[in-house]
Amino acid sequence: MTFDLLIRHGTVIDGTGRPGVAADVGVSGGRVTAVAPALEGDAARDIDASGRIVAPGFIDAHTHSDFTLLSTPGADSKVRQGITTEVVGNCGFSPAPVAPQTLDLLKEYVGFLNADLPWNWQRLGEYYQRVSDQGCAMNLVPLVGHGAVRIAVMGFADRAPSVDELARMQRLVGEAMEDGASGLSSGLIYTPGCYGDTAELVALAQVVRQAGGLYATHMRGEGGTLEEAISEALSIGEEAGIPVQISHLKASGRENWGKMERALQTIETARERGIAVTADIYPYIAGSTTMTSLFPAWTLEGGMDRFLARIGDRDTRQRIIDEVQGDGAGWSRATGSLGWDDILVASCQHQKQFEGCTVAQIADTMGKEPPEAMMDFLLAEQGRVAVVLFMMCEENVALGIAHPLLMIGSDSLALATGQGGKPHPRTYGTFPRVLGKYVRDERLLSLEEGVRKMTSMAADTFGLSDRGVLAEGKAADITIFDAATVADQATFDAPHQHSTGIDYVIVNGQIVVEHGVQHPALPGQVLRK
Repeated sequence: MTFDLLIRHGTVIDGTGRPGVAADVGVSGGRVTAVAPALEGDAARDIDASGRIVAPGFIDAHTHSDFTLLSTPGADSKVRQGITTEVVGNCGFSPAPVAPQTLDLLKEYVGFLNADLPWNWQRLGEYYQRVSDQGCAMNLVPLVGHGAVRIAVMGFADRAPSVDELARMQRLVGEAMEDGASGLSSGLIYTPGCYGDTAELVALAQVVRQAGGLYATHMRGEGGTLEEAISEALSIGEEAGIPVQISHLKASGRENWGKMERALQTIETARERGIAVTADIYPYIAGSTTMTSLFPAWTLEGGMDRFLARIGDRDTRQRIIDEVQGDGAGWSRATGSLGWDDILVASCQHQKQFEGCTVAQIADTMGKEPPEAMMDFLLAEQGRVAVVLFMMCEENVALGIAHPLLMIGSDSLALATGQGGKPHPRTYGTFPRVLGKYVRDERLLSLEEGVRKMTSMAADTFGLSDRGVLAEGKAADITIFDAATVADQATFDAPHQHSTGIDYVIVNGQIVVEHGVQHPALPGQVLRK
């Protein structure tokens, strides 16, 4: 036989969880055409994978890279982890639908992710055609965001939709599904997503069911109301008749750490009674989001200008402090209680000297109390600040990583090397960290199970029938790595560091990464449902 690529002498871990086997892999026309011991034939390119693992390309089940790919099509921080496919449009954030009359509100909503998008599209399909025309190094699985849909119809109104408004939202969700979205996402700690009630979400999810999609949710609470939030997510899936994907499962805030086991048990019980529910998790004790998410929902009603006016008003500012600060030692919101040393600035537009600083450090520099300093800092940044929040415990992270119903998702953006201030290290290190720390070093799970959580589990969940398993006839998304050395290098202090041990990353049959060198190839596809 003649192949485009022939990968010889490796150990194939196929993504199903089955034990690895010694085999060669042949690739032609962007697909795997043979997997067998000692393949015979010629190839345009031979790869010697001796001593290496040959696995399906990793699938990142939860990302926000849709907001950076027009400026960073190479997706350096992602593909160099071995990621070949990402699920985008999560947490209610998506780059469409766009309604001209509420565009400014939408730009405010996603400004912390990317303040510089051109916004010259309206439908989800139009945006992804732009991405396809430009090219991308990895494949994309789009979701449509509830927050974006609500803004298009209702702006930042804190009320239930009228009958007409709900019908318009359903129409927008239906159009996104026609354009190839794999489902609906929600971000129920964010405004305006938090203004939508369960009935509204069920009505939108019922539209998704007609197209065979799923409901992915950043739940209404991950701290004190974690268990109630899981119950709501399950009820939405059950009433709408669609699968549920719980985003970045966690128990946030020290006072809530004991809830993680009960959360996992609730998911297990739901599966036993027939609800198709899964979840994703990232391998760190800190999360990352917008600083405005730390504030009560009422403060953001009406949009960013109204929010900035409120935190700039002395009486309203004191009301916020009285409501949120609790015992005075920190800040307590949907994320659970946070100390001032637990809130770290990841990126901002103007006061770059504070990137990598905690609110406690900013307050010391300003000579102000932390709540006052945080609000003054936000005012100067027009509300566009991304933060890293230290809110989980290592024991719970390990528990989730090992659980058979949880897959791996980075919850991060694709960046070019060095771009984006001091982002969460998961941007560069999520998948190698699982393989190095939790599989090899701590032996929390087998290598085969670790690979399954990064490949076929996500493919099955999001309906990617030709990805996630390394087998004849499947798309040739392949990651070759050294199980003995694979490791993350990114840290909170120095996040812009690529992982080690990833030898080759192949997307749709084309080599994108080779021994630490990224090629200019952009072979990714938008995987429309």
